[in-house]
Amino acid sequence: MEYVKIGVTPEGRALDPGPYLAALPTLSADLPEGARSFATDPEHYDFSGRRCVKDLSLASLAFIRDGDDQSIELTFRHNCWKHEEDLTIRYEAVTQYEIALPSDGIGDAIVMLDEILPHPSGCHHEIGFLSGTITVTSRDLTASWLQADCPDR
Repeated sequence: MEYVKIGVTPEGRALDPGPYLAALPTLSADLPEGARSFATDPEHYDFSGRRCVKDLSLASLAFIRDGDDQSIELTFRHNCWKHEEDLTIRYEAVTQYEIALPSDGIGDAIVMLDEILPHPSGCHHEIGFLSGTITVTSRDLTASWLQADCPDR
């Protein structure tokens, strides 16, 4: 990631979206509408916010072909201690992607933070997990939050 910092310290994991949040007012002007809306949501990087991406777990990944266009859809499951909704991100007109997750599957793919940057093709979204990353470059993305089944709430 260019701005968001994810690291390991002797005390544990260090997460710092500060440099990205400082640059976001300028960057967002060049993001497509869906990416801009998702990136600038006030709760996106608020660690105590219900719509913060931190601690979501990757539930599924699907490739969708429509003629010459390829879309990718990622679904994320909520963490009942923090979230009330699941998240689905659909990338339209994907031009490039890289999936670097552990070989034992997506079950342990817990989101640390993400970063969305402008790209000549639209936007570039990188998601950092406890272990691994997913990056997608596409024309735009649509993020949808859907009510989750949280038995404790």
